[in-house]
Amino acid sequence: MTSILHFQEESPGRNKRIDLLRGVAILCVLLLHYALAYGWKKHPLAALVDGALLRAVYHGNFGVTLFFVVSGYLITHLSLARWGSLSRIALRDFYLLRAARLLPALLLALGLIVTLGCLDLPFFDNRDGGHALPASYFIPAVLSVLTFWHNLLMQSEGYFNYCLNIYWSLSVEEAFYLLLPLAGWLLRRTRLLVLVCLLLIVIGPIYRTVHAHDELFFMYGYLACFDAIAMGCLVGLLAQRLGLSGRSAAGLRLLAALAFVALYLRGFAGWEGVSFSLVALCAAVYLLASVNDPAPGWGTGRLTAPLRWLGRHSYELYLFHIIVLGLQRNLLSREQLDSLGWSLWALLFLGGSALLAWLVARFVSLPANDALRRRYLPPGAGAARLMPAGTAR
Repeated sequence: MTSILHFQEESPGRNKRIDLLRGVAILCVLLLHYALAYGWKKHPLAALVDGALLRAVYHGNFGVTLFFVVSGYLITHLSLARWGSLSRIALRDFYLLRAARLLPALLLALGLIVTLGCLDLPFFDNRDGGHALPASYFIPAVLSVLTFWHNLLMQSEGYFNYCLNIYWSLSVEEAFYLLLPLAGWLLRRTRLLVLVCLLLIVIGPIYRTVHAHDELFFMYGYLACFDAIAMGCLVGLLAQRLGLSGRSAAGLRLLAALAFVALYLRGFAGWEGVSFSLVALCAAVYLLASVNDPAPGWGTGRLTAPLRWLGRHSYELYLFHIIVLGLQRNLLSREQLDSLGWSLWALLFLGGSALLAWLVARFVSLPANDALRRRYLPPGAGAARLMPAGTAR
């Protein structure tokens, strides 16, 4: 098991604190989806721990907000490192780099879900949320994932496929990535890009407030999420000029972490408009205080190494954990589990998802990424001029 996890074998080119943040984000998502599938009342500590604390796991959508901020930062940072300016991004190379990183694992995940769905396996077919869509509906559903509008399809059809529907967030991210280099090329000046980011940050909470009655809009809409990615982009631009380190950086990270915990426990009920913006702000402050601080600390030590491992494999975990959970739901329902079985089943879910993510990263994502870059990109096109702060999802 240790040889698989490689907790301590981290690339010197990665920022451990960013991996930690992504680890927290994916853990929030994993716990949310397990709780939605199997409940939380059967947790062995349910009788001892305050119910509000246990219910906080249902706020795991905040983990997606953390991902958006990290992704916005990384895509901006790496683009500046490669091309020096967002206005000089080579569009072909940019999109090929994204495709090489994302498509191999995504196509594998989609292939598994569609195959199992066509076999009418529950939770993989198109019968979630009371719908009974035919197997042929996989064609537009898969195309919507691959062309970045699955969230819009969900707004039209509702929750129709248990496994596929979690890929709405990939549609949001990739739509932003599609627009970012075009915006950089059209606007030319960094100040105009900053103004666009600020505009998105203002629009986000307004849009969520207007659509607070419908989670398919206030959580999954483009404008409901672009503000978090825009905050990450601003961190990527500011980090070049603002080098926070030492005690001031550590203090800001601690403040951001405590604020996030408070918001996570509070949840978004009644705060649909501002809660996600506040969580995104916590992540942005944490990043700003992390990207230029090489000093060791609690976020870079052995204690947080498992979370950083989750962060390094967060993309594969995101894609494949729902497949593991869908298979488990076909084997046992929540009514069949007592408290001990609930715990063992949860451990199997976490361990199985981690193992599958590692296998996909090791034998699919990394070799395919390398092969596609060698085949379609000129030498050095994928290498950043600056030391990368991490690998964008």
